[in-house]
Amino acid sequence: MFFILSKTVTVLLMPSSVILLAGLVGMALMVTARRRAGIRLMAASIVLLLIGGLSPLGAFLTHVLETRFPQWEKTGEPAHGAPTGIIVLGGGISSGLSRQIGTGVVSADGGRLVALAHLARLYPDARIVYSGGDASLAGNRRPETDYVGSLLDDFGIPRSRVELETRSRNTAENAEYSKAIANPKPGERWLLVTSAQHMPRAVGCFRAAGFRVEAYPVAWRADPVPTLWPSPAVGHNLERFDSAAREWLGLLAYRLSGKTSALFPAP
Repeated sequence: MFFILSKTVTVLLMPSSVILLAGLVGMALMVTARRRAGIRLMAASIVLLLIGGLSPLGAFLTHVLETRFPQWEKTGEPAHGAPTGIIVLGGGISSGLSRQIGTGVVSADGGRLVALAHLARLYPDARIVYSGGDASLAGNRRPETDYVGSLLDDFGIPRSRVELETRSRNTAENAEYSKAIANPKPGERWLLVTSAQHMPRAVGCFRAAGFRVEAYPVAWRADPVPTLWPSPAVGHNLERFDSAAREWLGLLAYRLSGKTSALFPAP
């Protein structure tokens, strides 16, 4: 039930969806006896569109998420020695496009795959687990891991080097099933690779699963120093606002459902 709700209700709660629904309901009310309420809803949708489409709010919300965990190299962690293993969360591959084109196609979070290649070469003895199943609502598509092989070939990394976790559909299952494959021992060091804005929720899930990891954030979307100036790139700003809102809603939902032990996990 949690998975189904996360794929349906969340879409309706996105800022762009709220703006569209407010505008549509307002238009419908304007031709009824509740014309005044319709005008108010239309005005509200325009105001929300201006806020989400022109203001730096989306970039700021993204910045807060992305700066929660610092870059691994800047924390002095490399000085502690090579990691035992590396967990790379799925999402770096567009399963839909990969299925249609017939080969692995990276998504906007493709930095996760770049980090996999980088770390594989940097730490040739470290285990690597790529965690990503079929996240579609119907659950009747090929898992994301089916498209990893061709990309590993392009990177020059033997397919046998990467262990594939194929069952997970969300972040909580990433943690649960990755732990089952990795079977971490006391004293081992495991890196967790995922997009910077997704890292707080991911770390929270791994902690709840009893899998201690070190954050290795990648694929940043916001500037390191957020701006307070409005931007005319309405479509881009709305997409960023939606993306950040989805992550903040995910943090809240995961906390309320007990999938994480903190609302906003910290280092």
